[in-house]
Amino acid sequence: MSTVTLNPPLAAAPASAPAAHFSPPVRPAKKSAWQLFREVLDHGGPGYLQFAITNICNADCGFCGFARSQFDPKARRSVTLQEARDVVDISVRNHIGYLLFVGGEPMVHRDLRAMTRYAAERGIHPMICTNGGLWTEENMRGLASDGLSSVIMSIDAHDVAKHEKNRGLPEVCRKIKRANEFFQAAGIQTTASITASRLIDDYERLPDFLESLGFRSCTFSYPLTALGSSYLSFSDSGLVNYSKDELLQVFEKIKQLKRTSGFPVVNPRESLTEMQRHLRGERERFGCLGGHKYFYLDWHLKLYRCHFWETPMCSIYEFDPSKLIRDGCTRCMIDCYRDPSVLQFAAISASDAWRNLRRGKLADAAKNLFDSRNLTSLQAVWEERKWIGGV
Repeated sequence: MSTVTLNPPLAAAPASAPAAHFSPPVRPAKKSAWQLFREVLDHGGPGYLQFAITNICNADCGFCGFARSQFDPKARRSVTLQEARDVVDISVRNHIGYLLFVGGEPMVHRDLRAMTRYAAERGIHPMICTNGGLWTEENMRGLASDGLSSVIMSIDAHDVAKHEKNRGLPEVCRKIKRANEFFQAAGIQTTASITASRLIDDYERLPDFLESLGFRSCTFSYPLTALGSSYLSFSDSGLVNYSKDELLQVFEKIKQLKRTSGFPVVNPRESLTEMQRHLRGERERFGCLGGHKYFYLDWHLKLYRCHFWETPMCSIYEFDPSKLIRDGCTRCMIDCYRDPSVLQFAAISASDAWRNLRRGKLADAAKNLFDSRNLTSLQAVWEERKWIGGV
């Protein structure tokens, strides 16, 4: 497996080869209700892969190991376009329905548009998680044409000055606001991803700030001070280093915001409560589906069950159903694995029940169907139905 080192962040260069700009727009075919139902029965519904296509970042965040002032330039690595196409093909075979391009900062990769288009052409929903610092009118139009289905943009505080100082990206809020205007007009969902940190001293001020930037929903990233995998989006910075009691209060503030603000907070209530159980050392109700339905792939093409685990599952080229892991893990509090594990629990139960019925294990099938957690999961899906429908 080869890797390439890209140039420093592309502040002015286009996000892909110019020829791709003139390609006809991709419109991935929507699956019928019956096709979605069959997917649920056959394998629990679509999987989700976070693909770190580069470890280069143009930002300088105080709570992230990818920060440009901390990262060794000699360690820069990015995947090639052919490797990314291989990843998409392997993902299709393994029932991955959503591919989130992350980094570092994925927008620095010159082939991001070509990767996005190839994923959409193969029937996968391509998504991007970005700091927004490299948006241009050209790459927004291009990515929309290439089949981009959803955008997640990072927000760190409830005012422009704090956010831009932490990111080290002057004028990034202006670019984010313009991106929200563009993508909403194009029918592409955008969501603010907010790291719960000490930069937020008043959670009640967040909705007005997010609305001023054009966001219509947000999700909270739970603070991370250590990760075992190759992923570097963590830090022991005082910005995210909380005591247990402080973290319990952070989750309570998010729940309160979700209850009273009227602004859509994507994190399910049950997941926030589950993280509080985790902190208290209480028994958790929902094991993580990382390694079974959700995965992290790095720039070396090593596949991990999540960002937290120390050892990879395998190389992406070795990925097949025999590598799947399902052990009810509750080691961490990473929102992008724990939140969807609550949402998809009922679908997994339906798949388990169907498999047990086909094997004649009627008692086991009934146990799957009448698990009380199914109702909690379905309630969480209903709670987030508008956001889920837009992804």
